[in-house]
Amino acid sequence: MAISKAKRAAAAQKAARTRKRNAAAKAAAATKAKASRRRKATATRKGAAPKRSAAPKRKAANRRAAPKRKAANRRAAPKRKAANRRAAPKRKAAKRTR
Repeated sequence: MAISKAKRAAAAQKAARTRKRNAAAKAAAATKAKASRRRKATATRKGAAPKRSAAPKRKAANRRAAPKRKAANRRAAPKRKAANRRAAPKRKAAKRTR
C-alpha cells in the first residue's frame, strides 16, 4: 500500500515541525539551565567573600551576647533572693500575730 505523495509530504512537514519544536524546547531548556548555572556561579562567588567575614561577626555577636545574659542572671538572682528575704519575715510575723 503506497502512500500518496501529498500524504507523504504532509507527514514530512509534520515531522519537521515536531523536530523544530523539540529542538526549540531543548534550546530553551539549555539556555535556562545555562542561566541558572551562571546565576548559581555568581551567587557562590558573591557568597564566598562575605561568608568569611560573616562567621567572625556571628562569633563577635555571641561574645557580646553571652556576658549580657550572664550579667542579667547575676542581677536577677539577688533580686529574687532579696524578695524572698523580705517576704519570709512578713509571713512569720503574720503567723506570730495570730
